[in-house]
Amino acid sequence: VANMSLAVPLEEQFKCCICLDIFTHPTSIPCGHNFCLECIEGFWDTKRKTECPLCKEKFRERPPLKINCGFNEIIKIYKRILFKPKGLKSTTHLCGKHRKPLTKFCTSDQKPVCVKCTEREHKHHTIVPIEKERNRVKTSLRDKKTSIKQMIHARRRKMEQINNSVDLSLLITAIEKNQARLVEELEQKHQEAERRAAELLQELQQEIRELQLFSEVDRLNQYAVNLSFMENMSIQVEALETRMCFELKEDIFSDLSECEKRSLKQPKVKPKNITTKLIFNKILFKPKGLKRKVRTLRRRQEELQQEIRELQFSAVDVTLDPETASGWLVLSPDRKKVAVGSQKNNLVLDSPRRFNSCVCVSGKQSFATGRRYWVVQVGNKTDWDLGVARESINRKGAIAVRPDSGYWAICRRKGAGLNACAGPSVKLCLKETPQKVGVFLDYDEGLVSFYDAEAKTHIYTYSGCDFNEPLNPYFNPCVPDEGKNIAPLIICPVEESVH
Repeated sequence: VANMSLAVPLEEQFKCCICLDIFTHPTSIPCGHNFCLECIEGFWDTKRKTECPLCKEKFRERPPLKINCGFNEIIKIYKRILFKPKGLKSTTHLCGKHRKPLTKFCTSDQKPVCVKCTEREHKHHTIVPIEKERNRVKTSLRDKKTSIKQMIHARRRKMEQINNSVDLSLLITAIEKNQARLVEELEQKHQEAERRAAELLQELQQEIRELQLFSEVDRLNQYAVNLSFMENMSIQVEALETRMCFELKEDIFSDLSECEKRSLKQPKVKPKNITTKLIFNKILFKPKGLKRKVRTLRRRQEELQQEIRELQFSAVDVTLDPETASGWLVLSPDRKKVAVGSQKNNLVLDSPRRFNSCVCVSGKQSFATGRRYWVVQVGNKTDWDLGVARESINRKGAIAVRPDSGYWAICRRKGAGLNACAGPSVKLCLKETPQKVGVFLDYDEGLVSFYDAEAKTHIYTYSGCDFNEPLNPYFNPCVPDEGKNIAPLIICPVEESVH
């Protein structure tokens, strides 16, 4: 008796520990435990590792599952015994009032009734055979059982997702640590590059100071700013060479004669006039090097003048396209100025061509061939974008201004200066921030160039571009920044672009 009390109840031996119901297609796994075939497959489908739900034994590979035929037959016999009707229980029960068998079921009162009850108290109620109601209840219970199983599987999948989220959090933490280390290394390399750049700058400044021994040669450093000086450069340099040669000739030969006389008497005595010797070495003995520089400057002057002539012949009248303008933008009546307004215009209709989030606008003109040039006055604005963009660009939500998204542009940001939006961006180091920016498009050659229109200097060029479709001018005046960036972008007239 004691041993029987300690034993597991018989009915528990025939129940699956996953669904807590009598086994359906019992299946044995390598550790010896049994489960329903559908239950164990569903359990393993939600796990990364294959293990026994009871003893937690892990299996290197997912074992093949087969129904335990012998145990399955035992289960069938057990079910027949368990669910065998006991003398037609539903029909042998008698009505307490009429002493008739309870063969009917009143759905209105939800109770079994006899034939007499259906003729009297339940005459106008809905009556069905009790067997039919039993089958309905069984079907309902079976559906609920299936629903509960699905809920169990859903909860297990949710637990698995939570476990995966924990693993992902650990991975993110590790990535952030590595990222911090990489940022520190990059910062060190950046500081090293800045230090090296400062050293190179000092070396260049030293060379410049040596070249500035003569005030006439000092003017060579201004050739990139004042192009008109280049026209007279050759004449001035030749006159400088001739004048210095004649002025210093007698002094130099006199010093040389003095050195020769002294060297005969005192061989170790060095000439006293160091400046004269330096001039003699740099000017009289190396005139070809200076002439070579002059020729290089002349050639660069001619190239710049040729570029300017090409830009003048490519000038085009550009206007803004109100159909593409963000609702925050205010356009002038002549479509030449654009600025960000104080509030959004909700009356404009949205369309696929309109920027709905970024404060941008496209040019009305479309270019699919040839050369085009226009000038935009940016003034002292702290933030702006200028360039060209494909007609099919994305204008909704946040946009990525870079060539692989269909934009070729430069931008200015208050905290980052002037940059080319090349993806990644390229910092542009200029002596002065341009007030007017010229945009030159050579569609056939795949070029987009930017110039300081007032200083007539080159800023940046995108080359080898694959446009594939027509391009429009692109403008972004950027947000006002608490009133610091409220000035408009202004498209200059054609007559200003050619001068």
